[in-house]
Order: sequence, then C-alpha cells, then structure tokens
Amino acid sequence: MKFELPELPYATDALEPAITKKTIEFHYGKHHQAYVNNLNNLVVGTEFENADLETIIKKADGGIFNNGAQVWNHTFYFTSFSPKGGGEPSGTLAKAIDKTFGNFDSFKEDFGKAAATLFGSGWAWLVKDAKGELKIVQTSNAANPMTQGLTPILTCDVWEHAYYLDYQNKRPDYIASFWKLIDWKVVGARF
Repeated sequence: MKFELPELPYATDALEPAITKKTIEFHYGKHHQAYVNNLNNLVVGTEFENADLETIIKKADGGIFNNGAQVWNHTFYFTSFSPKGGGEPSGTLAKAIDKTFGNFDSFKEDFGKAAATLFGSGWAWLVKDAKGELKIVQTSNAANPMTQGLTPILTCDVWEHAYYLDYQNKRPDYIASFWKLIDWKVVGARF
C-alpha cells in the first residue's frame, strides 16, 4: 500500500490568522509529507507493506510506528479544522462533555491545560474509552491513544512545528487560537 498526503479540506491560507499559510506550508506541506515519504520507504518488504495506518499504529514499533502514527495523527489534526470553525459542539458530544467536565468552558480549560503543560513534543487528546466515557490524555512524540484501546475524538498538536512560526514560544496563544478553528460537525461525528 502506498500512503499519500491527503488533501486539505480548505485552502492553505484559509485558517489565517489563527494558523498562517506559512505554517500550513511547513507543517502540512513539509513535515506531514516527510512522515508519508518516510513511512512509504520504511514499510517496503515488511509485514506492514500492505497494512493500513490503524494496524501500523496498533502493531508496529520503531520508525514504522513513529512515521505511521504521525501520518495518522496529522491527518486527524488537520481534518478537525474549518475556516468557519469555532463555537461549541452540539448533540451527543455536547451532552457527554457536559456530563464529564461540567460544561464546555471547563472542558476547554482542562484540555488547554493538558496541551499547555505537556513537556516537550506531543499531543493533547479528547478520547472515548471502551465504556463511551470521555477523557483528556497527553501523549509524547508520535504516540496515539489507540494503542491504549481509546478512540480519538479531538487532538491538539503541540510539537513546536505546529505553532512556532506563528506564535514562537507562546504555546498558550496557539491553543487559544486552536479553538477558533475546530469543525465541531467533524469532531462530533467521531464521537
């Protein structure tokens, strides 16, 4: 199976000013593409040569896992956005957030804290466990919650390449802008 960089569902400048065209060109166009290229090179002749990304995440290790997970994580991240995003979720996801966190503002605060306090590079995730309950988890580097039997619902990339061109070392400012882009229809469908 040959992996390809998925097309973005918006133009490279559509998320400005929260995420600039320059950041999309580097983060998506260079970093994400590099993970795709690396994965394609690494899987040749291995048991993962014809595997899908979820299988690679659940069964691989080393470079194949790291690049496969980063392809999946970045695709999931970029497809969570819309130029007309923001606001709040509705329906069953909104009810589950209220049940777990008290209200949407409390959820945003807890999720933002997880994203801001992750040391080094990684991801903050909203996930659903096997019982259907929501949790916020942090993962380092390429790690993905699927390896723990959790279903990803939303993620915030806190590798510096996700925000440094736009926000330098001000990760909290990036996280504040992140909320203005979330496509709650897409995210809600994952729940």
